[in-house]
Amino acid sequence: MSLIRSITRLPRPFDPDLGAETCAAVPEAKGELADLLAGAGGTSPFLKGLIQQEANWLTGAVQDTDGAIQGCLDDVAGLAPDQLKSGLRRARRRIALITALADLAGAWPLERVTAVLTDFAGLACDVVVKAEIANLIRRNKLPGQTADDVATAGGLFVLAMGKMGAHELNYSSDIDLICLFDETRFDPGDFYEARQGMVRAVRNLCSILSDRTAEGYVFRTDLRLRPDPAVTPVCMATEAAERYYESLGRTWERAAYIKARPCAGDLAAGARFLKTLTPFVWRRHLDFAAIQDAHDMRLRIRENKGLGGALSVPGHDMKLGRGGIREIEFFTQTRQLIAGGRDTGLRQRETVAGLAALAEKGWVPQEVSDRLSAHYRAHREVEHRIQMVNDAQTHMMPQSDEGIQRVACLMGTDPESLIADLRSRLTEVHDLTEGFFAPDASPASPVEPTGLDSGILARWPSYPALRSQRARQIFERLRPELLSRLSRTAKPEEALLALDGFLAGLPAGVQLFSLFEANPQLIDLLVDIVGTSSALASHLSRNAAVFDAVIGGDFFSEWPGCAALTEDLSAVLAAEPDYERQLDTARRWTKEWHFRIGVHHLRGLIDGPTSGEQYADLAQAVIAAISPVVTVQFAAKHGDPPGRGAAVVGLGSLGAGRLNAVSDLDVIVIYDPLDVENSDGRRPLAARQYYARLTQALITALTAPMSQGRLYEVDMRLRPSGTQGPLATSWASFQNYQQNDAWVWEHLALTRARVIAGDAGLAQDIETFRQTVLGKARPRDQVLREVAAMRARIAAAKSPAGVWDAKTGAGRLQDIELIAQTGALLAGSAARDVRGGLAGGVACGWLDQADAGELGTCHDLFWAVQTAVRLLSDKAIDVREMGEGAAAFLCRTTGFDTLDGLQDALQTGYVRAEALIARALQQEDAA
Repeated sequence: MSLIRSITRLPRPFDPDLGAETCAAVPEAKGELADLLAGAGGTSPFLKGLIQQEANWLTGAVQDTDGAIQGCLDDVAGLAPDQLKSGLRRARRRIALITALADLAGAWPLERVTAVLTDFAGLACDVVVKAEIANLIRRNKLPGQTADDVATAGGLFVLAMGKMGAHELNYSSDIDLICLFDETRFDPGDFYEARQGMVRAVRNLCSILSDRTAEGYVFRTDLRLRPDPAVTPVCMATEAAERYYESLGRTWERAAYIKARPCAGDLAAGARFLKTLTPFVWRRHLDFAAIQDAHDMRLRIRENKGLGGALSVPGHDMKLGRGGIREIEFFTQTRQLIAGGRDTGLRQRETVAGLAALAEKGWVPQEVSDRLSAHYRAHREVEHRIQMVNDAQTHMMPQSDEGIQRVACLMGTDPESLIADLRSRLTEVHDLTEGFFAPDASPASPVEPTGLDSGILARWPSYPALRSQRARQIFERLRPELLSRLSRTAKPEEALLALDGFLAGLPAGVQLFSLFEANPQLIDLLVDIVGTSSALASHLSRNAAVFDAVIGGDFFSEWPGCAALTEDLSAVLAAEPDYERQLDTARRWTKEWHFRIGVHHLRGLIDGPTSGEQYADLAQAVIAAISPVVTVQFAAKHGDPPGRGAAVVGLGSLGAGRLNAVSDLDVIVIYDPLDVENSDGRRPLAARQYYARLTQALITALTAPMSQGRLYEVDMRLRPSGTQGPLATSWASFQNYQQNDAWVWEHLALTRARVIAGDAGLAQDIETFRQTVLGKARPRDQVLREVAAMRARIAAAKSPAGVWDAKTGAGRLQDIELIAQTGALLAGSAARDVRGGLAGGVACGWLDQADAGELGTCHDLFWAVQTAVRLLSDKAIDVREMGEGAAAFLCRTTGFDTLDGLQDALQTGYVRAEALIARALQQEDAA
């Protein structure tokens, strides 16, 4: 690209005579190029010197800036060790010159300017580091390393931090580096000698880059971002650094690592190290506590630098001052820390890219993102011109009129316009960012209501969640609003008791209280939940992180469906580095979706049947996504699954696609080894043993209690031969058993069987076989005798827990579902749902149309009650102890005005359904 043809603006010379003197050094410069050189050299003594020193090179460089930059980088890459100091300084002069001219001329956007400076810095570090490592290896100062290890710097790597890490170096930046080495490349006995060599290499790196010689310097280097720099060597082992961040890392260090990037040495080792720090930098929960940490950092900077007070442009610090660059960076990075653990798309190193990602994901209004991005670019341009004047690492606007005029000349404007524009921009940045951290005028907190039980309030400080000083401080700010909203509920004392139970069960409070403080609308949701569902409130106490999902952007969106859920969870699991983390992540992910279903049901956004379908979708997605993960883990030791693999078949409510909030999962596993007898792994297993152990591994993955709890309770007693049979059944055995040995109850169970995970071909074969088995004619009298006997056994085994137990007992859910399965079996129907099975009973002439309709209506009511009751409590409920919110929810979800009316309908329905079922069976006996 020709610089001459790309000029879109021109600086003005502060001193026209110096401008003319500058142009004289480049006789070939004519027209706009001459004006550009005059403006640059006539204003900046530093640029005047560079133009005169590199005049011959500049003549060709302006014709092809891209080629000139690449030529400089190629020259650096080819420098011999004894040429490094001189060669790097020459390259730095040339890159500084062409970059400044392209910037002043408007030929390059800000991103190109900073990228060229950053790429040069990274290459300079890499060339020097490898030269130093090569020297150490030649002198046998790195045990076990050879010339072949120079390409990876013997395991030493340099992390670019701050602006260098983000490809945002300013014109006269120092470079923030953290230097580490991979200690696993050395024998333990050689560790200290290796570290000594690495420390020497890093010190020499800093000396070569930073020392001022007659030719100037390359970059000022700063190594103080490393762990505990006052007591640690300039180059640390990665293992020591990891231990530090795991145990002592602070929020400012997490923010610093947002921009971290391997730039020199062993880049692969650097990437591995950053990956290990992912849990430290990016917390799994929404980290609103980071807001206070960032605000505290801002206050310390202002105090230490003396940057408080009113805004005045002369002498203002464009980086650290009010409305400056750091304000935009803090605003962006803090929001990234809040949500980046959950959304990898927010993990952007560049400030402008980070703002754009935050706007895209709804964390920042688009207009705010656009304005801050524009101000950031403008601030950086001013910063560059301040530094161009004398190649000084400063961010301060000049105090003197002359200094401000020089900056204005480089900007192509006058001092008055420059000051007015800067004051406007700095003020708007402050206004846009300050309210996020600490509003100048926070709205007054509501007055704490009186009349609430003081005894309950007095015991709160003793709860685990309120034992730390920071938690108490946040809660004290939150408490008036919380109690004010409680006082507006129908029964404040009842709501207070429920809230008290929630707080008592919280193990910690800082993160959750920070979340509420930043999102006060969540308080209403909390009050709604604790005042309605004790089960959901108890779940929240143990799993408060599920609140993150509420403000994740799509909590109240349409249900995505099973396929989308499976895809999402699969992607989440694929991003985790190890098996245990995958299982814990699956639990966290499932809890959030489970919580969403419950909240939607509680708030009337969905009804009972819809919640049942969504709970079933969720369970199917979990099994479908986690099964391949379990298989890969198992196959690593025992080899790939023999034959076609296995299929997980859902039975009961899971197979029928309708679960409640506390349902366990009835499943069986069918595998098809074809003619393969053994697996082929490091520890091969016979096919039968392989699939039995793989099934056990899957059940463990679903049921094992971990740090995030368990996924589901799983029941496999419906497999062929029950608990006496193998955990997994071969395809051939399953077919033989169902055709020759299965009891009627097992064929009844087959009416609701559905493959939910596994090989697609095997799944299709199982479904085809299911329909074939169900389609066979059966003696009606034999089927009904066995159904009657089964019904009697169920009744003898378990009695209903009261009128609100809509599941167990004569004429209740289980009873109607048994009749529906019988209808499907007698009709040879493949229908899995209750109404489909009842329709089958009508079609085969067993049930009367009106009776089937009435049973279906009863089932709908009973299901609505069952799903609501299970959301309210995982135990039997007593309406006499039920709160007003729970009673209102139970009536709303079933369509009744009062609990008494609902209770009467249930009792009437049980009696009527029992009579209809008994009549159907008795009619057959009479026949």
